[in-house]
Amino acid sequence: MAKYLVCGNYIGEGMRGLMKEGGSSRRSEIEKLVASLGGNVECVYYAFGDYDIYGIFDMPDSAGMAAFSLQAASSGLVTVSSIPLLTPEEIDEAAKRTGVYRAPGVDWLP
Repeated sequence: MAKYLVCGNYIGEGMRGLMKEGGSSRRSEIEKLVASLGGNVECVYYAFGDYDIYGIFDMPDSAGMAAFSLQAASSGLVTVSSIPLLTPEEIDEAAKRTGVYRAPGVDWLP
């Protein structure tokens, strides 16, 4: 499964709904949506600052994460951003892969 950091902001009525229903209720709804898409919620945290809510999800693939984002954002009451998370071992594997790349404006390859 792919792991994602999910960040969201409540908008207008969404924030009023959070205040009315409470954080535990919203976490439960998030868990239901993620499970219905074949994923698992590792954690959910509320915060103040750039985002109102953060979560770490295990999703079967990028399409599952996109489906979550589309479903939540289509309400018009929340915005969602997701960031793929990679393990150190995945970075090790990526570092072993080589490709050919020339930086813009540079006429030599390292």
